[in-house]
Amino acid sequence: MLTKNIKRKTNTLLRTICCCSLLSVSMLKGFSQAKMTKDYVDYVNPYMGNISHLLVPTYPTVHLPNSLLRVYPERGDYTSDRLFGLPLIVTSHRGKSAFNLSPMVKLPGSLKPVQLYSYDQEEIHPYAYSVLLDQENIQVDYALSHQSGMYTFTFPTTSTKYLQFNSQEGKLQWDGQGLSGTQDIGNGTHVYIYAIPESKPVAVKRLQGQQLENATETAGKNSCMVLEFNQAGTSLRMKYGVSFIDVAQAKANLKREISDFDQKKLAEKGRKIWNDALGKIAVEGDNESNKHVFYTSLYRTYERPVNISEDGRYYSAFDGKVHQDEGKPFFTDDWIWDSYRAHHPLRVLLEPGTESLILNSFVRMSEQMEQPWLPTFPEITGDSRRMNSNHGVATLLDAYRKGVRNFDIKKAYLAAKGAITEKTLAPWSGKAAGKLDEFFKEKGYIPALYPGEKETIPEVNGFERRQPVAVTLGTSYDLWCLAQLAQELGIQADYDLFMKQSFNYRNLFNEQTKFFHPKDDKGNFIMPFDYVFSGGQGAREYYGENNAWIYRWDVQHNIPDLIKLMGGNELFVKYLDEMFQQPLGRSKFDFYAQLPDHTGNVGQFSMANEPALHIPYLYNYAGQPWMTQKRIHKLIGEWFRNDLMGVPGDEDGGGMSAFVVFSQMGFYPVTPGLTSYSIGSPFFQKVSIQLPNGKSFVIIGKNASAKNKYIQSAKLNGQPLNVPQLTHADVLKGGTLEFVMGDSANRNWGN
Repeated sequence: MLTKNIKRKTNTLLRTICCCSLLSVSMLKGFSQAKMTKDYVDYVNPYMGNISHLLVPTYPTVHLPNSLLRVYPERGDYTSDRLFGLPLIVTSHRGKSAFNLSPMVKLPGSLKPVQLYSYDQEEIHPYAYSVLLDQENIQVDYALSHQSGMYTFTFPTTSTKYLQFNSQEGKLQWDGQGLSGTQDIGNGTHVYIYAIPESKPVAVKRLQGQQLENATETAGKNSCMVLEFNQAGTSLRMKYGVSFIDVAQAKANLKREISDFDQKKLAEKGRKIWNDALGKIAVEGDNESNKHVFYTSLYRTYERPVNISEDGRYYSAFDGKVHQDEGKPFFTDDWIWDSYRAHHPLRVLLEPGTESLILNSFVRMSEQMEQPWLPTFPEITGDSRRMNSNHGVATLLDAYRKGVRNFDIKKAYLAAKGAITEKTLAPWSGKAAGKLDEFFKEKGYIPALYPGEKETIPEVNGFERRQPVAVTLGTSYDLWCLAQLAQELGIQADYDLFMKQSFNYRNLFNEQTKFFHPKDDKGNFIMPFDYVFSGGQGAREYYGENNAWIYRWDVQHNIPDLIKLMGGNELFVKYLDEMFQQPLGRSKFDFYAQLPDHTGNVGQFSMANEPALHIPYLYNYAGQPWMTQKRIHKLIGEWFRNDLMGVPGDEDGGGMSAFVVFSQMGFYPVTPGLTSYSIGSPFFQKVSIQLPNGKSFVIIGKNASAKNKYIQSAKLNGQPLNVPQLTHADVLKGGTLEFVMGDSANRNWGN
């Protein structure tokens, strides 16, 4: 009996242990499945938006975060049937490759500087690229670092192989070990390359006209050299470095970053760098498509601006000189008109150290230019002064007020003040202030011309026109930002002056129509007037890229006053709704022929252009946050999708994608320069933001889904939150913001 009892207890114990073991395995398996089933970088789809709705597609860019070296397939968009060779470096967002590389198994009878390739089996990751050049049967694999990259070519046979290099406007030279090159990319700026093949070529030739001849160098337009190889095997590897300083620096960059020809190791290193960057925000939820949209959008925010410091030096196109960076890397290629709205605020949140370096670069640019004015569109080749207004001042204020202080705020303020008060306000111009600006200072608005009236102001661009309403509204915001900076610096006289001028938007408000309406120089509204179509191409004679329905809401710095001008909360919401309901007014063909930037339409609202990004959040300010929750989910669900047409317009290298990142997390910086965020509606059950201070801020969306988009209640660190607003300080403290979500609107929450 005792033995049987012992056996029974032993068997029971064994069964218990087995069950517990199986349960533990099951729990561990379930836990691992609850986590993300892929690495963060695997959710990135560089093809998202590669077919444009009308204007510019997104670019499937291969690069490391904010790095000098960027490449993407040389073609018009995803539908293009041919590749124009292989890229070596793209020197600006949207730009074509400065150099071109063409592998060949035989030389064609008519050799051209750039070969056209039929292609297939293309695969793109943020850190790597592969494609089959199918007619030649050449497999191409590519990986890169910050300032250097590597190609591996797998040829169909072990016979002779060729690599053809092209510089569109420059020089190529073989020195016995590697091939160096230079190309002029404009405004006195050059890009340099140094390429080393794994084995030495048996012949080096240049293309002269239609003939190849033995030579070790060539120069001029479409200069072209061909390296011939006959080493054993089918693979040929080639690594290269790039520089904006000189060939020696390109060679040094290559030596520092790639010591061997191990492309797998290079790709794995790039993959880890991307995972670390994207992993600053971890999202959890059931909707895999939303994760792809989120991480693809986050990846795009890391394309620009780019760090062009090389071993502590950088070439600046702003004065044409090479400078020591003094331990602070130099960043450029930043289209501030697009990026100030959400792109810069996102970096302030995730990477304030990098943001301080970028703002420090703005200050340096101002010091290096002939006129010490804050840049508006700083590129590799200098400041192109595009678009309207000077919103760099908003990036300075927003960062400074949120605790980013590692830049000279006094110098920055003077540069911003000069850009707004000394440089002309005429769009797309870097000229000094003139009569148009004198009128603005005296009357408080930019005067408009009547249709057909001749332009007399020399600063005005012939195509971009005056954009008087857009400039008046945008400059009113810039002046508010200047006033706030003056207050931070204790400059009372400037604060008083600029605060008064920050109300200039009122001067164009039409009390009868409740629109911002252009006036002539005598103070009369331009009549007759159509708020959809007046203004010519892109509405530039009065607005800018978008029509009056979008600029009706362009008072980011004083939304309460805008609500007051429109007659209070109820009418404000009514006018918002009208915008989403107002038809195009003409056929799509005619509408987009005149307003090609104004795509992504819901009524007259345009999801495709940056001036509209804050508009869905304005319901929060008029007591109807449930409508913001509805609009945000509908707009992102309609216009941002994980497919080839999943971006509604030109997303400007992160300018628009940052809106998606913020909005899917559940909040958005409506007014850069204020230390608060407007709450929208979370797309995920959980979002964890790893903050630079070592803390984490977690957003819980209990029951969150496309259907359950309405906030029922909210708590911040366990305390009820009854306003649709979150402060930057709340986020930096770390903690938890918890939403209970439902499928019907709670019209009392946040009211």
